[in-house]
Order: sequence, then C-alpha cells, then structure tokens
Amino acid sequence: MNNIIIQIYEVQTASEAEKLIELGVDHIGSVIVSEREWRIPIIKETINFIDSTGSKSSLIMLFSELNNIFRVLDYYRPDILHFCEDIASLYSIYGNCEDLILLQQNIKEKFPEIKLMRSIPITQPGMKNQVASIEFARMFEPVSDCFLTDTLLVKSSGSGLKNQPVEGFVGITGRACDWDIAAELVESSSIPVILAGGLSPDNVFDGIKRVCPAGVDSCTGTNSLDFKGKPIRFQKDFEKVKQFVEETRRAEKIVID
Repeated sequence: MNNIIIQIYEVQTASEAEKLIELGVDHIGSVIVSEREWRIPIIKETINFIDSTGSKSSLIMLFSELNNIFRVLDYYRPDILHFCEDIASLYSIYGNCEDLILLQQNIKEKFPEIKLMRSIPITQPGMKNQVASIEFARMFEPVSDCFLTDTLLVKSSGSGLKNQPVEGFVGITGRACDWDIAAELVESSSIPVILAGGLSPDNVFDGIKRVCPAGVDSCTGTNSLDFKGKPIRFQKDFEKVKQFVEETRRAEKIVID
C-alpha cells in the first residue's frame, strides 16, 4: 500500500496552499461556485503555484454544462477534476445518471491528462440504506480515476432524502458517512477511494483504521470557526490541518505495516 493521500478543501489562494503544502498536504482542492463568474485569477494563481510543487491541484465546479466545463479546464488546467453532484437524488428523479457518465467520457477524451474524481454518496451511520452507493460506484468506475466518499443527508425517519448544504451536490455536511459502507466500497472498487465526510483531527485516525482508504479528505473539519462555533467556508485552521496530517501519518504506519 502506498502512502495515504491527504486532501484538503476549500483552498482559494496560493498563500494558503503554500502553508498547507508545508504541513504535508498532498492534494489541494479549490471550488468554482458561479457558472457565470468562473474566471477567477486568484484561483488560477493557486493552481499554477500547486503545479510548481510536488502536490496536486483538484477543482470542483458547481455546474455541469459541457462547453462551460471545457472553457474552465482550458483556463485552469488542474491535475484533478472533482464531480460531486447529488447522484442519489438525480437517480431517484430520472432513473439513471447517463448524462453525467457521458459528460465524464467526453472530458476524458478531450483532457486525458486530467484525472477525474467522482463523489459517491453514503448515508450516515444508522440510517436505512436507501442509497445504492456500491451500485453507483460500479456505474461510474469506467469513467473515473478515483472515488471520494461523502455524506448524504437523509431524513431521520428514513422516509427520503434531505436538502443538502449545497443544493444538488453532496459535501460540507460536517458529518461522517457510514464507514462500513465506505469500507465495502474500498474493498470492491478497482480504483482508489478517498475517505471524506466529516473527517477532522479527532476521527481521521479511526476512519483510516476502519476503512483502509487510499486517501483522506477534510473540508469543514479543518476550517476555522466563527464566534458561534460554526465552520467558516474557505478559511482553514492551520493548527487543525497540522493535527489532521499528524493523525493520518500515525494511522498510516499501522495500516501499512
């Protein structure tokens, strides 16, 4: 087993990326929120800086129109393009995810040098398993280079899906997904799986031991907090990141040995 990849989101500036890389972060993730205002020079600068180091850049776009994605990729040229649509809801509405699979096929053909990461939605522990996480992974595996688990919120009654923090997408819930399902995904997948969903310095060690993923990802669990104790988007707490890296490397020794 190779060293466990450490991935940190949401990083929008080169200075922040530099500090994270110094702490030992392998993948630096940025987010393009607006389809209309997608050209953000400071994020371009961030990706260019990451490319000059040994780390890799990852980019999420919160839109999925093919021509717009092509324009964005031409401009930014990240190492990894990360898709995190709420495929569970899309599947329940349309009965398939063929458009997204075709989208990834087209991107792989035009930009073969860019790796494609696909988020696989997994419910929280103890919830009724309404989401066919492993089946979704099988659908997207031929057009993906790696998977990322992420937490899908469902109603406590088990009667259906809840609105996600960002409508139409999974992620930034601050809550852990069901690690047993994540471990099953790792075991059954022919491509690497990164464990995400509510990971922080407090639980990443246990998550790695339970799931044995190829990598771990943190966003809200390593963000700074406001005066109410809520995570601040796009603002990292470097002490938390330092602890996250240390706990990952501590677990890595046990898992790899």
